[in-house]
Amino acid sequence: MAEVPIVFILAGLAAYTVLAGADFGAGLWTLLAGPGRARWAATRDYARHAMGPVWEANHVWLILVLVVCWTAYPRAFGSITSTLAVPLFIAAVGIILRGASYALRGQLDGARGQRTIENLFALSSILTPFALGTVVGGIASGRVPVGNAAGDPVTSGLNPTSVVIGALPVATGVYLAAVYLAADAPRLGEPTLELDFRARALRSGLCAGALALAGLLVVRYDAPPLFHGLTSDGGAAMIGVSAAAGLLTLLLVWRHRFGPARASAALAVAAMIAGWALAQRPRFLPGLTIDQAAAGRSTLLAVIVAVACGAIVLVPSLVLLFRLFLRGRFDPAVTPDATVLNPLLIAQKGKTRLLAALAGTTALIGVGVTVVADGGWARAVGIVCLFACAISTFGLATAELDEDVIGQ
Repeated sequence: MAEVPIVFILAGLAAYTVLAGADFGAGLWTLLAGPGRARWAATRDYARHAMGPVWEANHVWLILVLVVCWTAYPRAFGSITSTLAVPLFIAAVGIILRGASYALRGQLDGARGQRTIENLFALSSILTPFALGTVVGGIASGRVPVGNAAGDPVTSGLNPTSVVIGALPVATGVYLAAVYLAADAPRLGEPTLELDFRARALRSGLCAGALALAGLLVVRYDAPPLFHGLTSDGGAAMIGVSAAAGLLTLLLVWRHRFGPARASAALAVAAMIAGWALAQRPRFLPGLTIDQAAAGRSTLLAVIVAVACGAIVLVPSLVLLFRLFLRGRFDPAVTPDATVLNPLLIAQKGKTRLLAALAGTTALIGVGVTVVADGGWARAVGIVCLFACAISTFGLATAELDEDVIGQ
C-alpha cells in the first residue's frame, strides 16, 4: 500500500508533462514564430486557440502531485520543499506570470505593449518547466537529504544533473507542442501551419532526443547510482520504450500521420518518467525508502480512496473536455454530420445505459468493500472496483458525447 500513492504521483507527473508541457511548448513557439509580423501573428493566434480550452485544466495534475506527496509522504515532502525552495518558488512565479500574461494578451490585440506581454508569456513558458525539472534533478541525483532544509539551497537545484533534466522538459514540451499543433492544423484548414509545425516537430524531436542522450552522459559522471538504474532492468526497458516511441513519432510525423503521432509522442515522454521511477526505486531520498517515507496505513488508505473517488469526477470531465476540443466542437463554423441514421442512436443509448449501470454498481461495491472490509485482499478488490468505476464513468462521458453527436 505504501507504493500506491507513488503510482498516483508518477501518473500525475506524466500527465502534467505530456499535457501542460505541450502548453509550455506552445507558449515558446510564439517566441520562435519566425520572421515577419504576419507569420508571428498567425502562429500566436493558432497557439492561443490550441491552448485556450485546456491550459488552466492542466494544472490539476500538478496540484494532485503536491497534495498526494504532502499527505502520503510528509517527511519526504518537507525535506524536498525546504531544500529545493528556490527552484520551487521560481516555478511558482513562472506559473503566475504565465497566467497573468495569458489573460492580459487577449485584451491587448493591436495595443502598444502586446509584444512585450507575448514575450513575457513565452519566457515564463521556459522558466517554469526548467525550474520544475531542476527539482526532479535534485531528487534524482540524491542531493536532497532527509531533514528540514538539510541540503544546500544552491547546489541541490543547480548542478549538472539538474541543469540537463531542467532543459529536458523544455525541449520535450516544444516537441510535444509541435506535434499536437501539426495535428490540429488540418482540422482547422491551415495547410501552411501544418507544414510549418511538421518541420518544427521533426527538428525539435531530433533535438530532444539528442538532449536525452547527452543527459545520460552527464548523469553517468554526476550521479552514478541513477545512471546504473537507468541502464539496468526496468529503467533500461523504459528508456528503450521512450527511444522507440520517439523514433516512431518522427516517422509518423514525416508521413503526415499526426493522429497516431500524438499518442507515440506522449508515450515517449511518459516512459522517461517511468524510467526515472524504476531507476530510483525503492529509494525516495538518500537513506529513506518509500516504505520508510510513507504515512500510516489509515492515511494511505484515505489517500487512495480520495484519489479514486476524485477520479470518478476528474477523469471523465477532462476526457470530455479534450474530446470536445479534439473533435473541433470549440472551433468556429463546426457543423455536425446529419447523415447518421436513427438505429445508431438507439444502439448508442443502450451502450450509455449499460455503462451507467456498471459505473453505479462498481462505485457501490468499491466504497462499501474498501471502507468496511479489514482484509488486504478485500480492500484490493474494493480499490479495483473504484478504478473500474472511474473507467466506466470515463466511457459514460464519451458515450454521452457520441449520443449527442449522433442525435444532431
